[in-house]
Amino acid sequence: MKKILYLTFYFEPDLSAGSFRNTSLVKEIANQSIGDVEIDVFTTLPNRYSSFQAAAKLEEHINNLSIYRIRIPKHQNGMKDQIYSFKRYFTDVQSKIKGKSYDLVVASSSRLFTAYLGYKIAVKNKLPLYLDIRDIFIDTMEDVLKNPFIKIGTIPLLRIIENKVFSYATHINLISGGFKDYFKKFKGPVFSTYSNGIDDLFLDLPRTNEVDIPNRTKVITYAGNIGEGQGLHKIIPQAAKKLGNDFLFQIIGDGGAKYKLVDKVEELGVKNVDLRNPVNRQQLIEIYNNSDFLFIHLNDYEAFKKVLPSKVFELGAYDKPLIAGVAGFANRFIEENISNKILFLPGQVDEMVNQLKAYEYKNQYREEFINKYKRSTINTKLAQSILSYIK
Repeated sequence: MKKILYLTFYFEPDLSAGSFRNTSLVKEIANQSIGDVEIDVFTTLPNRYSSFQAAAKLEEHINNLSIYRIRIPKHQNGMKDQIYSFKRYFTDVQSKIKGKSYDLVVASSSRLFTAYLGYKIAVKNKLPLYLDIRDIFIDTMEDVLKNPFIKIGTIPLLRIIENKVFSYATHINLISGGFKDYFKKFKGPVFSTYSNGIDDLFLDLPRTNEVDIPNRTKVITYAGNIGEGQGLHKIIPQAAKKLGNDFLFQIIGDGGAKYKLVDKVEELGVKNVDLRNPVNRQQLIEIYNNSDFLFIHLNDYEAFKKVLPSKVFELGAYDKPLIAGVAGFANRFIEENISNKILFLPGQVDEMVNQLKAYEYKNQYREEFINKYKRSTINTKLAQSILSYIK
C-alpha cells in the first residue's frame, strides 16, 4: 500500500481559501485511490480567525484518509502570531511522523513555510515533493514589510529557502496563471496551473427574482479576511461616505487590519458600514443571497498583480453583480470571464463610485463560467496529477 503525506496549515472546518481548496482536493485524492493509497493529512485545529470557533477532532480516520490536527496557540493573525503558530505546526508535524514511511510528500502552501516543511521531510527521506503554490510569499513580504532593516535581513534568507524548496520539487502546481513568469527561473520541476474553482455548495444557488431595486438601500457585501492584503480600509469607508445612505456596505470577517477599517469608518463618521464577525459557509450563502452586490478588493501591491483570488470563483457563481477592485492577472481574468461586473483598479474610490452610480441594476446567471470552473472538475485532474507520481 502506497502512502502520501499531505501538509496543509488550513483544513475543514476552518474558514479560508486554503481550507476549502485542500479539503475538497484531499477527498478527491482519497476517492480516486481507495485500495491503493493511504493518505495522512497533517493540519491544524481551526485558527484562521480568533472570532470564529468551530469544533474539530484532533484525529479522524475515514477509509484510506487519516486527518491529524495540531493545536496551535491562540492568535490575532498578526505576523508574530503567525510565526509562533507555524513554528508549533512545523515542529509537531516532524515529531508526529517519526517512524512513519511515505512514498510522496504533498504540500499546499501560501506562505512558503508549509512548502519548506514538505521540502525538509522529502529531502530527509529521499521522496518526491509535489507542491501546490497558492501565493508568492516573497513578493508579498516585499510589499508588506515596511521596516528597511527587517526587510534587508529577511528577504535574502527567504530567497535562499525559496530556491532550495522550488528547485528540489518534483512538480509545482501554480494556482494562478499570473505566477508563470516568476517561476520560469526554476528549471527542475514539472509545472501545471490547476486554479481554484467553484465548490459544489455554490452550484445550485437560487436565482434572484428581483430585478429593479431603485427604491431601497442597496446592500454591498464583502466576506472574508480583513488584512493588509485586502486593503478594505482604503476603499470601503471612503466609498461609503461618497455613496451615502443609498448603499450599505456589509463587511463579514476578521483579520489583522480590521482595526484600520474600524478606525477609518469612525474617522469619516460613516453610518452605512456594518461590520460583523465571520460566519460559516451555509450562513454566508444566505447572506449573499440577500445582498444586491458582491464585493472583492486587493491592496495596491505589486505582488497582487499575479494572484487570482479564490473568492472570484465563489462570487462568480451567484447571479449578483460583482464589484471588483483588482489589478494585473485577476483584473484580466475577470474582464474576460465574468459578465455583469463593476471592475476598477485597487483603491480607485471615485472610479468605483462613478461606475456604481451609473450602473443599471440587473442579475445575470453566469452559466458558461460555472461550467468551466467547477471545483470538482479541476480537482479530478489535479488529483490524477498527484497520484501519477506514486502509481
